[in-house]
Amino acid sequence: MKVLIADDEMLIKEAIEALLTKWGYEVVTASDGNEAWEILRDEDAPRLAILDWMMPGLSGPEICRKVRKLPRSEMTSLILLTSKGHKTDIVAGLEAGANDYIIKPFDYEELRVRVQIASQMVKLQTALADRVEQLEKAMMHIKMLQGFLPICSYCKKIRNDQNYWQQLETYFSTHSDVQFSHGICPECYEKHVRPEIEDIKTEAEIGC
Repeated sequence: MKVLIADDEMLIKEAIEALLTKWGYEVVTASDGNEAWEILRDEDAPRLAILDWMMPGLSGPEICRKVRKLPRSEMTSLILLTSKGHKTDIVAGLEAGANDYIIKPFDYEELRVRVQIASQMVKLQTALADRVEQLEKAMMHIKMLQGFLPICSYCKKIRNDQNYWQQLETYFSTHSDVQFSHGICPECYEKHVRPEIEDIKTEAEIGC
């Protein structure tokens, strides 16, 4: 997963970058708030960002507010890195749109766990969004199946969207999760199967 680190303190930024790289993350860095905002507003923006509260240009909370106003469906998990440990500061950061916070000086294990949790949340949100998309597609198919379908009066094939004629079971298997098991209804048994059985018995008797 790609992670943005935005901090104007070079030593802190490099330390976090080294740790995240060691833990298997792809790291992108920014030295001020304006640069961080340009990265996060991009279509291919990192889905997780660690933002220093105070830095040149936009502050961490200001970036959080702007990111939350972006018209995108993908979740971006935002962690504020701050020396402000008062309750009112923490509440202000969360109200600005941050998902979590880390107070300087931070413990490496705490950083690892908080980033890991944020990463898991992004993955869960992504999986949920994919599932919703699948359900929406399924609903579209259901709506389509509830409408009129061109069906041949003789062979009972159905005409699909590409103007090709398909067997009934092939069409429904393609457009839904329906699976078919074949059987014989009583009417068809009497009309088709029983005469064949009688013919076979008759031929057997003649043969004898």
